[in-house]
Amino acid sequence: MNALEKLLVELSESAPYILDAQIPFERYAKLDISATNADLVTVNITDPEACQKYIDSVLEKEKALVAYGGYLEKRNLYADKDNFSEHTNAFRDIHLGIDYWTKAGTPVLAPLEGVIHSYKNNNVVGDYGPTIILSHAFHGVSFYTLYGHLSIASIKNLQIGQRISKDSVLGYLGTSDINVNYAPHLHFQIIRDLGGYFGDYPGVCAAKDIPYYAENCPNPNLLIKI
Repeated sequence: MNALEKLLVELSESAPYILDAQIPFERYAKLDISATNADLVTVNITDPEACQKYIDSVLEKEKALVAYGGYLEKRNLYADKDNFSEHTNAFRDIHLGIDYWTKAGTPVLAPLEGVIHSYKNNNVVGDYGPTIILSHAFHGVSFYTLYGHLSIASIKNLQIGQRISKDSVLGYLGTSDINVNYAPHLHFQIIRDLGGYFGDYPGVCAAKDIPYYAENCPNPNLLIKI
């Protein structure tokens, strides 16, 4: 483990809440929307209604309220989105964060204290929609956390440099029309080096770039522990 990964493990002895604390972790279910999931062969996963219907079936089967997962998952979810193709013809389909799929309007909590680094409405189809990035520094190690697919109200009345306390409400999940064509969910990502990005950062990479992004965007479950 590198210094950031070790720190993330040490920062939380047990799972911190990143969604409404009224939803117990016993009501979370792991979700597989990878390209290898045979259950998705007949599902148009790029359509938010079809995607939501599949997620609802998983939630019902597992008697859950939140479906989660997706770190370094290869997905067909982006197959209809032109902005996921690079000039090198390397398609971006490897997911770099953890997604939490649940109802629009669900509160999003800060799992760590931090400072608002930036925020932006990335309102291009396939992007995050409203997004907040927090900066953190613990024991001499600095990093960022990104929260994507929020509601418009979540990025109003914010100030860069504003301190955010642990467990405070950071925002709320947006609807499909606001989060630019996805079923409602939170995209949570940890980033070592933002590289000059402001209110945005790639949440999906091409397979050829996994070594770099896996290093720069460690597994959020080191912190979240679910």
